[in-house]
Amino acid sequence: MIKKIAKGIAWFALLAGLYVVGVLVYGTFTDFEPPEQQDLIQTGTSKGEFGPTFKILTWNLGFTGLGEETDFFYDGGETVIQTKEIVKKNREGIRDFLSKHKDVDIMLLQEIDSVAKRSYGVNHMGFLHEELPEYAYSFAINYNVDFVPMPLFEPMGGVISGIATFSKLPYVNPERIRFDSQFEWPRRVFFLDRCYLKMRVPMPNNHSLVVYNTHCSAYDTAGTMVQAEVKKMIEDAELEYLNGNYVIMGGDWNQCPPNYSPINPDSPYNENLLTNGQIPHEWRWIADPTVPTNRKLTKKYVKGETYTTVIDHYMVSPNLEVIKAQGQDLNFKFSDHQPVLLEVRPIYDMAPIDSLGQGPGTSPNTLKFITPDLN
Repeated sequence: MIKKIAKGIAWFALLAGLYVVGVLVYGTFTDFEPPEQQDLIQTGTSKGEFGPTFKILTWNLGFTGLGEETDFFYDGGETVIQTKEIVKKNREGIRDFLSKHKDVDIMLLQEIDSVAKRSYGVNHMGFLHEELPEYAYSFAINYNVDFVPMPLFEPMGGVISGIATFSKLPYVNPERIRFDSQFEWPRRVFFLDRCYLKMRVPMPNNHSLVVYNTHCSAYDTAGTMVQAEVKKMIEDAELEYLNGNYVIMGGDWNQCPPNYSPINPDSPYNENLLTNGQIPHEWRWIADPTVPTNRKLTKKYVKGETYTTVIDHYMVSPNLEVIKAQGQDLNFKFSDHQPVLLEVRPIYDMAPIDSLGQGPGTSPNTLKFITPDLN
């Protein structure tokens, strides 16, 4: 009997080892390796008109699987894939919110599944485009894994997901630009390949509004990967600004804006902050500190108990006047993130401030928290 048990354990260990090796080998040989720069397809037709101001929205949709009921195994919870009914509830709630904000010119959306087991195979671009027919959109893949083997007894399975920019204003040159920061092998094989999506809205003065949609690295405890990603975007954006263009960078930064005071100061969680030292002279971070944009997923959301923070925000160039900005408090009903709305006005008679080589700005206007209603 002892020999049979030992033999069974040996066979189980062998099969488990072969499974792990097989998953690693298959994952490595099928690893998504996007180029440094990739031109993107534009789907649909932009039907908006150019006005005196621009309204922008950013929202991480949490792949429609991270609503108020959900904890998540990556964050210390238990749930891997939420029920089909709850995923549908989240999808319809997202659809309803966006349908009520069609006055927004450009929507910067993150964690949008093209096809994935975790969202039951629903193509998010399809239902969003159906709800937003006045918008054209471009989609950049940042998560392309044939089989995510974690957790062992309930693997997440295949995922093709990414970020998308929807625009009512005609735009050109949508492109995916790769971030170079990655986790070590084999972790990087099953994690996201981060990027930002950049596009241009031609303006009446023969310049462009250049819009950046980002989803920076998560689970980067030291914050060094996000620092490198932000640096790469800012260097790109500053060159656009010095060529006379207008720049808005928005999305899920996975770090708080500079000088941010935590909503829950007594929490045991550490906040990684971006710094004013990363920003060019006279540029500004724009955030609303009064409305949390992200929550921890260790357990389901309980208002007043669940830890919340602000990691979804904007950075704008000096030639844009910020009119209004506000987080939208949905009590995390449909996603673990909440939308942030922004309105800006171009300053057409402002010459670019050349700060290349001069180091970061120290202007008191570097960080602005702006909270009035966006109506």
